[in-house]
Amino acid sequence: MEDDLIRTARAARANAYAPYSGYTVGAALETVDGRVFAGANVENASLGLTNCAERVALGAAITAGARGFKRIVVVTHSSPPAAPCGACRQALAEFGHDMVVEAVGPDGSCCWRLGQLLPDAFGGEYLES
Repeated sequence: MEDDLIRTARAARANAYAPYSGYTVGAALETVDGRVFAGANVENASLGLTNCAERVALGAAITAGARGFKRIVVVTHSSPPAAPCGACRQALAEFGHDMVVEAVGPDGSCCWRLGQLLPDAFGGEYLES
């Protein structure tokens, strides 16, 4: 059974801008207080300037004042489903390692804790010394 977070990520994916790769991604990020922020990947002719769906959703959440996150769902057309890239893992890890990360594709889903996907992540504690 598909929940609201997955439906939100699917709807975001429908709005992705991926004219170069054709690889559309949608994400939905749930805060600890129940708010949901969506994102879609936004490609650019200068591929290094491409924004992943996960970081678009995270930026929207941060802009709205959110700082605590519970779960993120990433929807792609990959089988097996694609987990967030390393840059997205690091960006999400800035806010904790216990977040549930669910990757959803056409043939099922995979689920992890963020800390499993990015063990020994670099964090703000290194910048405080």
